[in-house]
Amino acid sequence: MSAADRLAGDPYTAPDLAAAALITIDTQRDVLDGGPFEIPGTSAALGAMRALAHAFRKTGRPIVHIVRLYEPDGTNVDLCRRQAVQGGMRALTPDTPGSQLAAELLPELGLTLDVEALLAGAAQRLGPSEAAIYKPRWGAFYDTMLEGHLRERHINTLVFCGCNFPNCPRTSIYQASERDFRIVLARDAISGLYERGERELAGIGVHLMRADEVAEALLAATRETSRL
Repeated sequence: MSAADRLAGDPYTAPDLAAAALITIDTQRDVLDGGPFEIPGTSAALGAMRALAHAFRKTGRPIVHIVRLYEPDGTNVDLCRRQAVQGGMRALTPDTPGSQLAAELLPELGLTLDVEALLAGAAQRLGPSEAAIYKPRWGAFYDTMLEGHLRERHINTLVFCGCNFPNCPRTSIYQASERDFRIVLARDAISGLYERGERELAGIGVHLMRADEVAEALLAATRETSRL
């Protein structure tokens, strides 16, 4: 079955990759293998994430990297982790190497996060159609300017990948569904995905695809649009 065939179905949820953006979630160096906040499986998924980012850049489609930053005093940290951070846990600390995006996701080696701008709520431009946005809680839409950023670019479909499905990606996907975005999850480009979670996502209209299938369908959609 072709990637196009996989996208057919319900006209209200079928992804429109000609109007899609890639959303990466919390794929920062501290969560990779050996990091102080290691999330198993994230490093293994980096190759698929990198392939997705390459496909979106090649077709000129937007990419948004969502990041977490934990101030050492814990004032911006989730309640369930605040005590640990205030007690000395150092992970995703602003202006440390571990808070930076994984090198595999960068459009250009050497790019660093502008922590001051991100914490102030601004989107940091990383490339022609690429940005980073800080989120203070699990969901990428909570108290951020992500929805406005996407609407301004006429995005109706989101492709998700990243770190630790049960927490931030799952919450962000449900928030996106509440906002009537069409949704794809790249199942090999995310850590922590499990069978029941896949079934639950399918039940709310999320399309589960491999990264290479997304890339194939994205290129096909771009070629089709260029012929119109």
